Amino acid sequence: MSESLTELTKKITVCEACHLKEGRTQVVPGIYGQKNGLCFIGEAPGYYEDQKGVPFVGRSGKLLDKMLEGINLVRQRDVSVLNIIKCRPTTEEGNNRTPTEKELRFCGERWMYKQLNFLSPKMIVTLGGIALKFFSPNTSVTKTAGKMINTDSNYQIFVTYHPAYILRNYNLMEEYNTHFENIKRILNGEMDETNSKEKEQQKIPKQKSEQKSLTDFL
Repeated sequence: MSESLTELTKKITVCEACHLKEGRTQVVPGIYGQKNGLCFIGEAPGYYEDQKGVPFVGRSGKLLDKMLEGINLVRQRDVSVLNIIKCRPTTEEGNNRTPTEKELRFCGERWMYKQLNFLSPKMIVTLGGIALKFFSPNTSVTKTAGKMINTDSNYQIFVTYHPAYILRNYNLMEEYNTHFENIKRILNGEMDETNSKEKEQQKIPKQKSEQKSLTDFL
């Protein structure tokens, strides 16, 4: 009997298969846009995601939404947003922490790949180095940001930075904007994978921003 995406999501929300259940407030399964569309993937929920049950909220989520708005896309209507891990990894003190490789593999293979099977995304955009290394363990985000990469998976992978990284390094906003513009061009068939690679292999100069912070941007 085939399982629907709704049924799968219900199973994810009550999962108690690993120790991460002990520190969570709630499971964060993700949000779904169009099938055969665009899917953004991060590593794991943080504090605000754990509280609301939605991926990429808080300042990082606001920046992601703003970047999508800039290319005329809206999350949930146009794109799916997932984390590899569905529960917030925490330290003994209750703070956010980086998920382990074992945690990523266990949860990603147990749930995320099943979600992707239903969504069949035309392109996956990895947000940050940890999400990238899940699909391509030996690849560096700093060397491949803005490029399409080849992996063993059946998915087209576009590499970009995590929004939280941009919030700490706002001098990279020009480059980040270019990444999202190219994502839209690839989706629209205006740029193929080869052209994307060739374009992004030309190092984008880091221009000094006149912004003092991203407060106005958000």
